Amino acid sequence: MPDSKQEQVYNITDSDDGFSDISKAYLISKRCMDLMFALIGVVFLCPVYLIIALLIKIEDKEGNIIFRQERVGKNGKLFYMYKFRSMVSNAEELKATLLEKNEVDGPVFKIKNDPRITKIGKLLRKTSLDELPQLFNVIKGDMSLVGPRPPLLEEVLEYTNYEKIRLSVTPGLTCYWQVGGRSNLSFEEWVELDLKYIRERNIYIDIKLIAKTILVLFGSKGAF
Repeated sequence: MPDSKQEQVYNITDSDDGFSDISKAYLISKRCMDLMFALIGVVFLCPVYLIIALLIKIEDKEGNIIFRQERVGKNGKLFYMYKFRSMVSNAEELKATLLEKNEVDGPVFKIKNDPRITKIGKLLRKTSLDELPQLFNVIKGDMSLVGPRPPLLEEVLEYTNYEKIRLSVTPGLTCYWQVGGRSNLSFEEWVELDLKYIRERNIYIDIKLIAKTILVLFGSKGAF
């Protein structure tokens, strides 16, 4: 039985306004592509994983290498998303003292030059290497390579019914706004781009977004 928090989330996608009209062939092909690329990525990136883990531990021996955070997935299902830890070990506790400095509109919290970010964390975020552990989320099926980024529960509870439509598909590692502005976009623009993807998605668009993501991985000015 889900707890009361989960029940709140499970009820948020009762109406998708026709956004879910998609072929089973596409969904099967998308899942096969997710598994293939994610497994290949994990194998070939093993040395990178080890180097990043070592650098994180050298800077902060107390904290964990992997940061695990509860996120909201398809149809409101809760899951734990993985990232390389890019902040100090008590970052969540410090968040309350920084809320007034939020630089993003809508139910999202982000600030440039966040004092909680470690030195190695700045590099990981700049290059999006902190997101690499999410390949395991893709393998598990909690995420896809392409789709709307999975939000926090506290953000979802502030969504309008229109904004909740972005939860009607499996969340992804990358999406339109990840390759076209990232944190420089407003929350409203994020939502519109996510809904654009949900309406238009197909294998060609997925492959194109994956290719664009690889091109902008290093040195993205919108990442923070």
